[in-house]
Amino acid sequence: MCGIVGVLGRHEAAPILVEALKKLEYRGYDSAGIATVDEGRLDRRRAVGKLVNLQDLLVHEPLAGKSGIGHTRWATHGAPSVRNAHPHQTRRVAVVHNGIIENFRELRAELAAHGIGHETDTDTETVALLTQSHLDQGQSPREAAENTLARLEGAYALCFLFEGEDDLLIAARKGSPLAIGHGEGENFVGSDAIALAPMTDKITYLEEGDWAIVTRTSVEIRDRDGHQVHREMREIQIDMARVDKGGHKHYMAKEIAEQPSVLTNALGFYIKDGRIELPGAGIDFTKIDRLTMVACGTAFYACLTAKYWFEQIARLPVDVDVASEFRYREPPITPGTAALFVSQSGETADTLAALRYCAGKADRILSVVNVPESSIARESDLALPILAGREIGVASTKAFTCQLIVLALLAVKAAQDRGEMDAEGVARALEQLTALPGLLNQALALGDRAAEVSRKLAEARDILFLGRGAMYPLAHEGALKLKEISYIHAEAYASGELKHGPIALVDKHVPVIVMAPRDALFEKTVSNMQEVMARGGKVLLITDAKGADEAGDGVWDTILMPEVADFVAPILYAVPAQLLAYHTAVAKGTDVDQPRNLAKSVTVE
Repeated sequence: MCGIVGVLGRHEAAPILVEALKKLEYRGYDSAGIATVDEGRLDRRRAVGKLVNLQDLLVHEPLAGKSGIGHTRWATHGAPSVRNAHPHQTRRVAVVHNGIIENFRELRAELAAHGIGHETDTDTETVALLTQSHLDQGQSPREAAENTLARLEGAYALCFLFEGEDDLLIAARKGSPLAIGHGEGENFVGSDAIALAPMTDKITYLEEGDWAIVTRTSVEIRDRDGHQVHREMREIQIDMARVDKGGHKHYMAKEIAEQPSVLTNALGFYIKDGRIELPGAGIDFTKIDRLTMVACGTAFYACLTAKYWFEQIARLPVDVDVASEFRYREPPITPGTAALFVSQSGETADTLAALRYCAGKADRILSVVNVPESSIARESDLALPILAGREIGVASTKAFTCQLIVLALLAVKAAQDRGEMDAEGVARALEQLTALPGLLNQALALGDRAAEVSRKLAEARDILFLGRGAMYPLAHEGALKLKEISYIHAEAYASGELKHGPIALVDKHVPVIVMAPRDALFEKTVSNMQEVMARGGKVLLITDAKGADEAGDGVWDTILMPEVADFVAPILYAVPAQLLAYHTAVAKGTDVDQPRNLAKSVTVE
């Protein structure tokens, strides 16, 4: 989503702000802007499109000043335009914002009644106008910001910069992440630690409801009740080598290729001397009668896959919900329930809200996250890191397979705790999991083959994915990846549901991708595949050599995968789904790493 940066520095702020915003490009955005204070004068520059457009503008209309704020906007209220781009500025204050101010219409009407009109379509402008009205009443910048925050409803991360104040930023967080970066004689604000990493490795994360008064030499943090509080300063180690493309054309290509390495790291973290060891106090599944799993997007499909594992090998009943629905359905949480939340960023707004609904109701709150310092991790009883490293491409790849690895290990732990898997079974499962990095290397060698097939897929307007058992959620993930970055309409169905309606979509123009390792359900999948071919459908079969032999002739094309144990097949088969999506997008010439309308971390509802 939107990215925020604030600088109180010793050097010119504009180039620092732009470089920091570049680190946030992966979040997704449609416009960008900065504001600075120079000799007391507040000014701004804004541009639509990529950051290079803002850089070009700054060449012709430079901004001086060593204090400033910057923003990349992902539109929520109002179309992408210079008028709607941040920072929003009045005579004496500029504001950048991530989130949604839910009562902005009420506030806008109140301001209009006092003769204060608006010029943009955004909710954020109302924050700037309200702050200006308080300043006009003689309030100090600190008082004006505090009184403005008291009137806001919704989710926000905010940073204020004031005319005549070259040593002051005010930052606030409610629902959207925000951090303070500490330097020597300079301080910073950022919505993401990666944006602050080139400037400092000392970070303080604001807690829910916090607001901070930041100068070059001090940081004063107040909680939602106005009490001064201490928040822990952390040293963040960010492997900046993982933030470049490493010789690949796109971040997504690099992140697909990194999967054997990051899976090895995750397995090494959790498996010690042939045993699964969870961090902290872990969890005893003998005390758990039901597991509720909640997530959004790709993480939701990881949960759906894990449902098969928990129920089949651990005999533990599992409910899986989309976070945006779960939080409003307000389901009853029965005693003996553990709630598990999966989020790459650890800041997904709906998932975080669902976690807070379960807090105090569920026996244990677990999370599977890629950012150990995130809000979801900090508010969990047990946070399980996936150790995928920084993922820049908007379409998740290595985070998905790392989520699956951690969830698979957790399912094996549950099976062992509940007496559903003996020591021999655990050893076999761990052997299958530890074999995956090598198998993924073999699957990655299919890149040229996937590219060849993808050139044909790129001509389609609609594509169907089919899968059975644990391959059904993976079919959904394959369809999601394809539509995210190639903009081809793609849908997934359980193979057995084809004849209950979706088969009406099948004709010679619609490729049907069948994900079918040679497993216990393979014969039934082949029957469904034959139904497609009988109606002129073009079947792309992704299977192993035995499966291809058994399926026989008549398929449109085949991608041959290495043989793999049924238990871990969904993790391996994620690779061809990713490769097909990537190469199809490349063939169509779309923006692979920053597809239109999408954001990496969805921190608003």
